[in-house]
Amino acid sequence: MDWSISDIRTFLAVLDAGSISAAAARADLSKSVVSKRISDFEAALGVALFTRHAGRIAPTDNALALADRVRPALAELVAATESLGGQADLRGRLAIAAPMSFGIRHLGPVIAGFARAHPGLEVVLDYDDQLTDLGRAGFDVGLRIGQMRDSSLMARRVCADPRALVASPDYLAVHGDIDGPADLSRHSAIGYLNARLGDLWPFAGVAQPPLGRITANNGEAMRDMAIGGLGLALLPMFIVHDALRDGRLVRLLPDLPQDPLPVSLVWPPVRPMPRKTRAFIDHVATAFAGEPPWLAGL
Repeated sequence: MDWSISDIRTFLAVLDAGSISAAAARADLSKSVVSKRISDFEAALGVALFTRHAGRIAPTDNALALADRVRPALAELVAATESLGGQADLRGRLAIAAPMSFGIRHLGPVIAGFARAHPGLEVVLDYDDQLTDLGRAGFDVGLRIGQMRDSSLMARRVCADPRALVASPDYLAVHGDIDGPADLSRHSAIGYLNARLGDLWPFAGVAQPPLGRITANNGEAMRDMAIGGLGLALLPMFIVHDALRDGRLVRLLPDLPQDPLPVSLVWPPVRPMPRKTRAFIDHVATAFAGEPPWLAGL
């Protein structure tokens, strides 16, 4: 049996990307190189890892079983070799997954500072509002907003953010002011595709407004619909703070008590923890220490 670490990495890349062409594009390799590595790896193992039909591939049961075992082993190997570097410059690849709005608006500059400080590190960013299986998708660290659902991940809270129920002045001028919780029933809310309003509603004992005709899969899109006068929106302050400051939106019922949204970094439980991951987590936690900058003055 003759195979290499590159064969394992290529195998996992194809499995995660879903195709040889997508894996080749991510790795900046030709499809022929990736295809040959997979074929050579299968020959070395003596089993088929993928089925091929009409230009498409699908993982076999052997592939899925192998991936479950080699992912943690590969992570351990990388961590062990990195630990020998002591205080040397960080090297290798750091893959980060984060929600789109928070990533673009607030996390991007922090990551840029980290990348500047570690020029030997390759940084890969993936902004997506859908939750990602970090281990299966090959990410080193992710950022999550809200209560943790995956107890298998390690987590470190870096800050917390309250939610705001908002509407535009034009909407309120047409549909009437909201002076108390009882008024919410005659208004409509903008929906969020990735979760039900009831799962996000932070105000205990207060009936939520009915959903209207607008639904979006991104918080900034919801904010823009609210600014356009199309309904109420329940959004984190990190998305609406600038619109509240300049008057495009009005915060409704601000005295209702609520639990702020935790903002946490999460990562697979790899031991020992890779230096690059620990350094990144410490960097982000330091950047968001104290009151988040978007809350200043609100």
